[in-house]
Amino acid sequence: MGTVFHLDIVSAEESIYSGPVEFLVAPALMGELGIYPRHTPLLTKIRSGMVRIKAQLKEDEMVYVSGGMLEVQPDVVTILADTAIRSNDLDEAKAIEAKRAAEDAMKDRASELDYARAQAELMEAVAQLAAIEKLRKRRH
Repeated sequence: MGTVFHLDIVSAEESIYSGPVEFLVAPALMGELGIYPRHTPLLTKIRSGMVRIKAQLKEDEMVYVSGGMLEVQPDVVTILADTAIRSNDLDEAKAIEAKRAAEDAMKDRASELDYARAQAELMEAVAQLAAIEKLRKRRH
């Protein structure tokens, strides 16, 4: 029985993580999903939030993802994220500004499409701020 599996986290822009891990916790649509070696094959959508990665002989790593898909195969797990950002690269000031801009856009909407786009941007900014707060609590 294997004690690790290979994990790949990729977004449209870049590969964020690739390597062996002992387990991971990902934000699936219906709640957090824990994946260990030899997990049953699975394909599911993920929501915005933090992926927690436990690699052998390393501290936990955190990666923020904003939606996408998670695929579990016998020895490989792949996360195809709409957006993926290493936890150290999350920018609180930028997320606060994006939240404010999205709220302003929702007030001044010109069409339903503009409103929907602003609403999606607001949800993304709020998810990033929640992830930053969660990281802040873990560090203290």
